Amino acid sequence: MTPRGRRGSLRAGALVLLGLVVAGQARASARGSTVHQDPVPGGDPVVVGSKPFAESLILAEVFAQLLEARGIPVDRRTGLGSTEIVFQALLADEVDVYPEYTGTGLLVLLGDSVGAEPDQVFPRVARAFQDRWGLRWLPPLGFENSYAVSVRPGTADSLELRTLSDLADRGEELTAGLSPDFIGRDDGLLGLERSYGLGFGDVRPLLQAVKYQALAQGAVDVVDAYSTDGALDRYGLVTLVDDRDFFPPYEAAPLVGARLARERPEAVAALTELAGRLSVSRMRRANREAEVDGRPVEAVASDLLEELGLIERMSTYSAGPVGPDTPSFLAYLWGRRSETLGLTWDHLVLVALSLGAAVIVAVPLGLGLSRIPSRAEGVIRGVGLLQTIPSIALLAFMIPALGIGTRPAVAALFLYSLFPIVRNTYTGVREADPAAVRAGRALGMTERQVVLQIRVPLAAPVIMAGIRTAAVINVGTATLAAFIGAGGLGDPIVSGLALSDTRLILSGAIPAAALALVVDAGLALVEQGVAPRGLRESGTEEAR
Repeated sequence: MTPRGRRGSLRAGALVLLGLVVAGQARASARGSTVHQDPVPGGDPVVVGSKPFAESLILAEVFAQLLEARGIPVDRRTGLGSTEIVFQALLADEVDVYPEYTGTGLLVLLGDSVGAEPDQVFPRVARAFQDRWGLRWLPPLGFENSYAVSVRPGTADSLELRTLSDLADRGEELTAGLSPDFIGRDDGLLGLERSYGLGFGDVRPLLQAVKYQALAQGAVDVVDAYSTDGALDRYGLVTLVDDRDFFPPYEAAPLVGARLARERPEAVAALTELAGRLSVSRMRRANREAEVDGRPVEAVASDLLEELGLIERMSTYSAGPVGPDTPSFLAYLWGRRSETLGLTWDHLVLVALSLGAAVIVAVPLGLGLSRIPSRAEGVIRGVGLLQTIPSIALLAFMIPALGIGTRPAVAALFLYSLFPIVRNTYTGVREADPAAVRAGRALGMTERQVVLQIRVPLAAPVIMAGIRTAAVINVGTATLAAFIGAGGLGDPIVSGLALSDTRLILSGAIPAAALALVVDAGLALVEQGVAPRGLRESGTEEAR
């Protein structure tokens, strides 16, 4: 293929890719992250968010279904990565409402101390949030979900642990498995260290979904828990008494954004119907159904609302618990095929947008650096430093400027894509066949002509190898974008981790792995196509 032919093929491929991305973005924008494809009439969708643990997912779904039952369309942005992420999304009007807890609002978001009677915490928090941010706490749902510290019965008996003061005396002998959120919170480990002098021999950050298993298996000795966790009953754990009343009240309540409170009184009125209706026992049972029995969150939420007399039975959410009649994993995947295809397309859009932008920036940058090799290594190392930033941290950094959803995810993935493309472009151009370069100069070519007509065509396979590397990295990293509401195949992975649902995790992980292989294979064909004919023929001869 001639250089002109290769350039034409690349242009055509770029146009096809651009069309694919535009179409995909339009589809993603139209579909959003809502479960329902056909929203009920009633104005703009109310965006319901949640944190990535079972109870928050259930309550968010309760909010969503209740709003839909009242004729209000909903967009779900659930499983957001942490308190700080979902709260920043609320402040930025990227989320309209999510379930929060008064103790978290007081100590974490306000940075305050308890310093008040338990029954005064809610009015105190509600007033402060309204004054500082214009946010509105709706009346509590009727239960508290306090932090707790739990151990195995055998550990409690052998070390005579009944209270947190007892634990403080023996903590240096034990390994704690704590959620990352708990480790850095003033109402978590930091506060316990100050109040009780509590310290551990070792602290291991563990996700909510795996820490109970780690405790049951003896990998850790102590875990942080929520008082309504269904796993407490499942594993028969002992919850230690907070004998110094360190933990404040954690009343669950809808936290409403300023825009929703101001513009959508009908939505606020609908959510207020939940006030005081959910008991601790009923919420604990709901959590157990989702976390232990494996019932879909949608079905659990629907049951709650029906029991409260707030909705009629929705056949859409009538799925029962996992049991002997549970379909095989392949049948399960087949049953989710429509949703999986949609998530795969959204995932591909994230990768295509970020990779396309990276190619546009990184290839010219690599070409420019090839002209100034004395500065190239420093610039390439600087770009490479972006690879050292943890993915979830980089995604979180994007939220204040870009909000949540597709934009910050694409920006973060773009930054991760730069290094392999810049490095390979620079290396490929600099190491192009010296004899061909000398021949070009002997023919009177300018340096620009030598670069564009000799060095770049010869370097094309190396450049494409960098693009392939970036693409595969992006497919994997894009699964983490679910923590900031970007959707894609990370959604079932995040939900599965929160619910300890292996099948749900694999329903996202397997398609993501397959997509990485398909993308790499497709780009490999492009790599072969852009290789100079002499290199392709040489490769063919060697294969023979």
